[in-house]
Amino acid sequence: MLPLSKWEHEFSSVGHLVGYEAIWWGLVAFVLVQTVVLERDQLSSLGFRGVRLIELIAGVGVGILALAGLAFLYYWALPRFHLGESSQMRQLTQTPAWWRAISVIRAAVSEEILFRGYAISRIRVLTGSLPLASILSWTVFTVAHVGPWGWGHLLIAGFGGLILTLAFLWRGNIWVSIVAHAVIDGAAVLS
Repeated sequence: MLPLSKWEHEFSSVGHLVGYEAIWWGLVAFVLVQTVVLERDQLSSLGFRGVRLIELIAGVGVGILALAGLAFLYYWALPRFHLGESSQMRQLTQTPAWWRAISVIRAAVSEEILFRGYAISRIRVLTGSLPLASILSWTVFTVAHVGPWGWGHLLIAGFGGLILTLAFLWRGNIWVSIVAHAVIDGAAVLS
């Protein structure tokens, strides 16, 4: 079992940030090496296709679309259900911009590779069902955000994860969902 809970409060110190980042980047490296070396598969099986301008534009567009829906949830739905920002979000927004930028880049790259690229492709192989693979991946992504971010974030992560999953399925290119994820998280914590 990975010691994520020990490093979960990544914003408490630089040491925690480094530990948390090391765990996530280690997971990404493991999955990429496993795909290429152990499974003898190509990274294209995870959605790594060429980084073309149209894919980058699609990623920005998806990110902006998701931000509109997230704004609705954040400003209308969460108050209606008496759910608010977690202390984790407040801690994040009080860190230096470089710290937040590292978190945005890591989340966009690692979560898309792990939850979209790898999980969907491998669950699809195991089950023979792309819809089931997508739903399972989306569910795990959503629930994984509750621990560090609180129950109020369930709606936010669920909606964002759904949009990112659909974007990945729509384009079949991991770069679209990575860019969209970076736009969403960047707008939330870098502004």
